[in-house]
Amino acid sequence: MSERHSVDRRYYELLHQLQAIDFVLVELNLYLDTHPDDRNALEQHNHYVQERWKIAQEYESRYGPLTHFGHSYSRFPWQWDDSPWPWQV
Repeated sequence: MSERHSVDRRYYELLHQLQAIDFVLVELNLYLDTHPDDRNALEQHNHYVQERWKIAQEYESRYGPLTHFGHSYSRFPWQWDDSPWPWQV
């Protein structure tokens, strides 16, 4: 594991936004499981999926991968072992 890097205020703002959108997406997913014909809920779900993607892209371009197992790109050298990891802050 490499040494811990310092992070700025935007790091925490992006993580907070991702957590909030993930919560909304889980709730919409649960709702849509029982209300699959609710077009408005599905449109909200798709809107938040796009917002989450944008925020995750900004996070990863600034701070490195959010996830591993092939879900995120990495700069060279390999960034996955750079800390702090999102769950450490």
